[in-house]
Amino acid sequence: MKDASLPRPTRPPDVAPARKPGAALVDRLPGLGLAVAVALVATTLGRLAPVVGGPVSGIVLGVLVALVARPGGRLRPGIAFAGRGVLQAAVVVLGAQLSLGQVLRVGVGSLPVMLVTLAVCLAAAYGIGRRLGVVRDLRTLIGVGTGICGASAIAAVTPIIGAVEAEVAYAVSTIFVFNIAAVLTFPVLGHLLGMGQHAFGLFAGTAVNDMSSVVAAATTYGGQAADYAVVVKLARTLLIIPICLGLAALARRRARTADAAAAGSDQGLPGRVRVGRLVPWFLGGFLVLAAANTAGLVPSAAHGPLSALAVFLITVALSAIGLSTEPAKLRRAGAAPLLLGGCLWLVVSVTSLAVQFLTRYL
Repeated sequence: MKDASLPRPTRPPDVAPARKPGAALVDRLPGLGLAVAVALVATTLGRLAPVVGGPVSGIVLGVLVALVARPGGRLRPGIAFAGRGVLQAAVVVLGAQLSLGQVLRVGVGSLPVMLVTLAVCLAAAYGIGRRLGVVRDLRTLIGVGTGICGASAIAAVTPIIGAVEAEVAYAVSTIFVFNIAAVLTFPVLGHLLGMGQHAFGLFAGTAVNDMSSVVAAATTYGGQAADYAVVVKLARTLLIIPICLGLAALARRRARTADAAAAGSDQGLPGRVRVGRLVPWFLGGFLVLAAANTAGLVPSAAHGPLSALAVFLITVALSAIGLSTEPAKLRRAGAAPLLLGGCLWLVVSVTSLAVQFLTRYL
């Protein structure tokens, strides 16, 4: 008979088994492999139809695959990694073909177009969004997504304004629709207007939302357009910093007004924005390789292979973005946010062309 006075052994709490260091990589391999397979087919199609190109073929094929056979949960980690990480790596590789002097010159030269385009976009988002009855946070997300850098800007702004998940999904889905539209239509429009490589690069860099779509549209138009558009887009991405700081100040002001009865308590107010976290890491990598190229550390014979590698990485990333398409999210977004996104897309495009024309760049 057991002594009841003896302490009973306690069962150790359930602890999740530690993941091996390479487990995340293994999880990503199936989805990444699918994105690469789609990209290989797209690259072949792009060679057969150079006007369309591999990147555009990749996003179209990815969407078709997603609609016909929705990728399961096992494929999602790799697809998500390809859509973001591979794209960022491609941007870094593109830096090996540029010089720091070129980066500075392009950034300063495109500043008037970027600033005017962003100001007009944000004003239109506020005015048109209110007319359409789009709620404040959602029109803010669509406005910064269209005016700065698509999903990256939306991700940066979301915690600052406290947007809910549904609003973020609506905004990203709306931006995605017009990313695809820009990739498919802007190169055709550029040829109709007789735009040069640099003029189209500035147009793509200031009028297209996401980095993936900027690079895809510009790469389809030409190598020089792609180089120019990437620099313009990276300079435009830095506008996230002042916009986020301004929105953070507005959010804190609204919170103080709402909590005025709480005797000045700061509890629940948005925290300080860390500027360093708003700058994407791949900007640093891009500048490092550009500096290496400026110093002559990247041989000229390597420029061609590096350019081809960058284009293929872009095709992989766009194939993954196409594979991530969720029609249900687009349907749930409704008509008003989609209409707002369309209006802002047109406003930004026309403004970019108009400013280029007025400054005699076009």
